[in-house]
Amino acid sequence: MSSASQHIRLSELNALIEDTIRKNFQDRSFWIVADITNHSFKERSSYHYFDLVEKDPAGTEMIAKVAGKAWGNGSLRIKAFEAATGQQFTNNINVLVNVKVVFHKVYGLSLEVVDIDSNFTLGLLEKRRRETLERLVNENEGVIEKIGEQYITRNSKLPLPSVIKKIAVVSSKTSAGNEDFKHSLVNNPYGYLFEIDDYHTTVQNEAYAQEFLNTLIGVFHSNIPYDVVVINRGGGAQNDFLIFDNYNIGRAIARFPIPVITGIGHQKNETIADLMAHTATKTPTKAAEFIIAHNKKFEDMVLLFQKRIIIKSQQLLASNTEQIHQLNTILTNRSRTYLINKRDIISNYNSALIHKTREILYTQHTLLQQAGSKLTHIPKVMFYQRSKDLESKVEILKSYTTNLLKNQKGYLSHYISLMQLMAPDNILKKGFAIIKHKGSIVSSGHKLGKGDEIEVVMEKEIINAAVTTKKENDGKSFNL
Repeated sequence: MSSASQHIRLSELNALIEDTIRKNFQDRSFWIVADITNHSFKERSSYHYFDLVEKDPAGTEMIAKVAGKAWGNGSLRIKAFEAATGQQFTNNINVLVNVKVVFHKVYGLSLEVVDIDSNFTLGLLEKRRRETLERLVNENEGVIEKIGEQYITRNSKLPLPSVIKKIAVVSSKTSAGNEDFKHSLVNNPYGYLFEIDDYHTTVQNEAYAQEFLNTLIGVFHSNIPYDVVVINRGGGAQNDFLIFDNYNIGRAIARFPIPVITGIGHQKNETIADLMAHTATKTPTKAAEFIIAHNKKFEDMVLLFQKRIIIKSQQLLASNTEQIHQLNTILTNRSRTYLINKRDIISNYNSALIHKTREILYTQHTLLQQAGSKLTHIPKVMFYQRSKDLESKVEILKSYTTNLLKNQKGYLSHYISLMQLMAPDNILKKGFAIIKHKGSIVSSGHKLGKGDEIEVVMEKEIINAAVTTKKENDGKSFNL
């Protein structure tokens, strides 16, 4: 019989494999370390599907791969793992899982998760966290240093303003914790006023670390002189806080030139962001309480200083009152003695002043009388002289006026004679005539033409005539 005639069906071979695996692995489970890839989760049935892979030490080449699944109790164990570690069961995480080997005729070989070791993953997360902290210290000399178990950063060295008023808040837009933060500030019992600017971003899931970092940088580029920057986040699953263990975010906070206060809302271990910040609080409300307490501390200090000034002033006043009384007594006595000593001198000065004043008044009175006599005589002499001058000028003016009138009368008679001589009546009497054309006197014949009617006005007659001829007058034909 040929080899081809000795074949079996695939289902028969799978049945043999299934039977072999069941006999050898039915009651056995194995703890294995592997990476998770190709993960998917059916929430309705609580089924996890994924691949378990192992890579070489360099992490570049896959050396083993088996399909994996988890359901029932295994799915519950994964849920407990996520709650305990804060790490979501998803791709690219390294886990220690307890698995059973399962073979199905249709779906083939797979490993079914029975349990998962949370401590193993917690150790990996803590290891990664320690490595991130070491990297922050080693790569940021002068900015971050570790002293004992404490991290000193450039941000933590910044002095807080005496009073915190203008605040930039980096938080989720829908964060209830951020609302609690603002409510606590606005409704503080001391009536402090705050200016709060929101910078919204995603504050969970390490995949959004760059978005968070860009928002923080945006606060810096705003150039607004904030007193502090507050990073707020409410409560949530532990894995939501892994974003705050990101290297770049921790580095940015450590270098930030404005004091950073964290109120991230976790109750367990501090995040790297907490360690790099100026001040770390557990919740957004605690961050608000810290700010209020800081301002209250300044107010209390001012009030205390005021009380000390008042007390010190009262003490100084009390201690110096007796000295002031003594000085007052000494000053009064010395003033009295000085006045007594100077009284005679003042009296002598007073007598001399009165005598000298009388002499000056008498002398000035005599001079004033002499000046008065002069002032009375001089105007009379001047008035007499001016009166004589005025009378002489009046006589001269009268004589001049009479002569002027006679002369002007002679001129006027001459002009009257000329006007009478040149009157039209006298002209007409001498044989001259006036020629009119259309009611107007004509002095030249240039405007007259042949046939024009004219009026010839003589002394006693007016003759109407017509122009028959016209010729130029050379002046020779005119003969009286």
